[in-house]
Amino acid sequence: MKKSIHAICANFTAARELKENGLYTYYRPIASGQDPVVTMADGRKALMFGSNSYLGLSDDPRLKEAAIAAIQKYGTSCSGSRFLNGTLDIHEELEAKLAKLVGKKNAVTFSTGFQVNLGVVSTLGVRDGFIFLDSLDHACIIDGARLSFSKVLKFAHNDMEMLENRLRRVPRKVHKLVVVDGVYSMEGDIAPMPDLVHLCDKYNATLMVDDAHGLGVLGTQGRGTANHFGLTDRVDLIMGTFSKSFGSLGGFIASDGDIVDYIKNTARSLIFSASMPPANVAAVSKAIDIMLTEPERLENLWKVTRHAQDAFRAAGFDIGRTQSPIIPLFVRDTVKAMQIVNEALDEGIFITPVIAPAVPENDVLIRFALMATHTEDQVDEAVEKLTRIFKTHGIIA
Repeated sequence: MKKSIHAICANFTAARELKENGLYTYYRPIASGQDPVVTMADGRKALMFGSNSYLGLSDDPRLKEAAIAAIQKYGTSCSGSRFLNGTLDIHEELEAKLAKLVGKKNAVTFSTGFQVNLGVVSTLGVRDGFIFLDSLDHACIIDGARLSFSKVLKFAHNDMEMLENRLRRVPRKVHKLVVVDGVYSMEGDIAPMPDLVHLCDKYNATLMVDDAHGLGVLGTQGRGTANHFGLTDRVDLIMGTFSKSFGSLGGFIASDGDIVDYIKNTARSLIFSASMPPANVAAVSKAIDIMLTEPERLENLWKVTRHAQDAFRAAGFDIGRTQSPIIPLFVRDTVKAMQIVNEALDEGIFITPVIAPAVPENDVLIRFALMATHTEDQVDEAVEKLTRIFKTHGIIA
């Protein structure tokens, strides 16, 4: 067995080959906070357009102060799971705040967003039931479905006709769980919530929305995708993460009391994982307060987003159907995408490649993401440099 595992690992050559050809673009060390301008470990400065810090709060001094105060009071770790000794009063205070934020009765926090979907989807995927997944759902949703006892059925991205065909063929009385992203993390488009709630009502299915990239971006005061469509009451479960708009680490699921209580007592990734550290809890709580009292952050996020979308389109880029601060720059060639990312960093622009299996081979793209703390001048500089690079590679005219 030992030799077999060594052989499997030794035969994985993709990363090594990319490094040998100067194309490897991952694990690039940064020596500063996630601000609009970051300092790389080698001292170079770069405009950051590869971060998920949509509200620009991950390096905010108020979050740092809240985290430090929490460490001073509670220490650096809870040293146990929420199920046993790892529940603090601030966990429950944050959960009440989150439930109110997204318009649900209850919420429970997990240590990471990945663990939320892993635990919730697997525990709600009951035996003899069915889980319906969008083909572009995040990997943690797919992994949660794999761990469940339900049969998994996929439908083409945002294809409501295909979803209905899937639902129609399943007996009405069996348990059905539909799981979608609110905002898709690579393409930047939004789930068709009105159609989704209609189909789930029609076929007696439970709807869960992963709003990792919707919270802090869409809806009144950044309350998310369901709020954006005015459909909060018709979405059964709302999931969110803290490593994007809220500048911390962790995640949560919100729903009615019975569902949350069931998850709290059955989700293995919650029961058997250490709880969110005090510093992370306090930082999230402070981030929510800032988001709700500083609407100008969300306003500027959308101002620079619209500016960037218009500029890229005017320059001839293919940015797909994005409806958010996530702007895909389609390259459709893995090698060229890697080359462009490296050349962009040489020009002082930090962007990230998205290649198979994260997207299909013919949909390889570069992900360009905005923060509320970006300026239009910074966007213009990035667009100008990327236009020149893309032309060099023959991707735009």
